[in-house]
Amino acid sequence: MGFHLVDILIIAAIGLALFGPRALQSMARSAGRSAGHARAIKDKLMSEIPVDEISKVTEHIPQVPLNSRQAAQMLLSTDAPSTGKKGQEEAAAQKPETTD
Repeated sequence: MGFHLVDILIIAAIGLALFGPRALQSMARSAGRSAGHARAIKDKLMSEIPVDEISKVTEHIPQVPLNSRQAAQMLLSTDAPSTGKKGQEEAAAQKPETTD
C-alpha cells in the first residue's frame, strides 16, 4: 500500500495552494532532515543491540504453540517441556516411528 504518482501530485498541489511555495519547500526540507535523523538513530540503536546475547536467551524460552494442534502435542508429550527448536528436534528424534 503505497502512494502513486497521482496521489503525490494531488497532495503537493493542495499543500502548495494552502501554504505557498516557500513554506512547502521549508516543510519538505524539515521532513527530509527528520527522516534522516530518525534513520541515524535507528542505525545507532541497531548497532548497540547485543544480537548474540538475545539469541542465547531465546534458546531458553519455550516455544509458544502457534495452533491448536501444536498445543495438543505439547500437552500430550510425556517428555519434559522442550525448549526452542533444539528441544523440538530432540523430542522428535526420541519419538518412535509408527507404521500402520
